[in-house]
Parts: sequence; C-alpha cells; structure tokens
Amino acid sequence: MSDVTLANLLDDAALYSFEHQLHLADVAGDRGWNVNLALGRFTLTGAQPIECERMHLLGSAAPGPASWLWGWGNPAGYPELVTGLSQRVREFGIRYGISELADADVPFAALPGAPDRVEDVVSLFMDAAKAISGVWTGYNGPVGGGTRAAFLIEHPSFALPAPFAPRVARVIQQGLTEFAITDRRRALHAYANHRGLDIAWSPDHTTATVTGPGIAGDITFDEMARTTGMNLRMGGE
Repeated sequence: MSDVTLANLLDDAALYSFEHQLHLADVAGDRGWNVNLALGRFTLTGAQPIECERMHLLGSAAPGPASWLWGWGNPAGYPELVTGLSQRVREFGIRYGISELADADVPFAALPGAPDRVEDVVSLFMDAAKAISGVWTGYNGPVGGGTRAAFLIEHPSFALPAPFAPRVARVIQQGLTEFAITDRRRALHAYANHRGLDIAWSPDHTTATVTGPGIAGDITFDEMARTTGMNLRMGGE
C-alpha cells in the first residue's frame, strides 16, 4: 500500500476533521476542561458539564525541545486505559514505515513543512490519529510552559448532524483555500466520502462536481492538485 504515507493521512483527514472541530465548538462553546489520566476521565466543564465517555491521550508538543512526545512513550508511564489508542497509532506507523508515528519523540523539524508552532504540530498529530482510529473529535489544552497536550474524546453530542449546506460550503471553501494540504483533490474526495456527498470527476481529474442536500458545485484543480476555481451553489441537489 504505497499510498499509506503521513501526508496522505493528513490529506484524508483535513476537511472531515475540520468539520468535527467546528461542531465541537458549537457544542462546547467556551467551556473549560479538566482531565484525570489515572481514571481516564475528560470533562468539559461549565453549568452543564460534558463528561466524555472515553478519552485518549495522544501526546504532547513542547516548544522547549521543539518536539512531539507520544503518550505511550512518556516517561511518566500513563496507563494503557488512556494510551491504548496512541499505541495503535504506533503499530500502524511501524506496519507502514511511518517513523513520525512509530518513534516516541519526534522533532518538529522532521515533520512535513517543518512547523515551528506548537498548535500546528498538535493539529498534525491529531489529524493523523483521527484518520487511523476513526475517532474524529480532538481537544488540545495548555499544560504549562507553552506545552500542549492532545486528546481524542468521545461523546454522543460530538457526532456530526446531517450535512447542512452552509457548513459544508464553509468546510470545502476554507479547507481547500487556507489549509496546508498536499493533494487537495484527495482531501476533497475523502471529505465527500465521509459526508455521503456525491462526487464525480472529469476524465483528466481537473474538475470535481460535488452534490448533496441543498448544495452543488464545481471545484477545479491544476496539474499539481492545487485549487484553481470554486463555484458552490446553495438550494439544490
């Protein structure tokens, strides 16, 4: 499976992950959070707290050493209850020779694009883990000294509602024009499949026609899979 690369995983996750994070913001608002790693509890606080059914510690990104540390490799020795998913990501990385997923400590400079912002590194690893695990809602929070810890969290309220045309349009437009995606055609195709949208390609794969509830449109690409045009229309299949 030569197409199993870190870059492809990130492209496959990009738009669907983005919509889940938008939905999490709708559900959680500006709530705070707390976590108990020993008990595997993650809570979005507030007047009506949301107690997650499951939480998974992925790891942490620290600005000092400029590196990412996977939860399974943390010397603090967190329980398998919270690191089991990160272990499965490691096994996937070993199987397909993706060192960024298999090595315990990963320098920022070794990542695609050599990001230097902690937030960008956290998003990268969360998206890769989402694509592998199928758990699509992520949360990252400060834990001191500029370090941020990354989690995948599960709760029924995090499930996406049926596709809503304005939200779908925002995800496609913003994702394809603003995100650091390697292959935008691949990212769009993956999102359409995840969301149950119809997508048809021209023979030369320069134009994708996307249709779904209340939305239809054409997105064009150049030979480098960069977006060159977008015409999304509301109000019809």
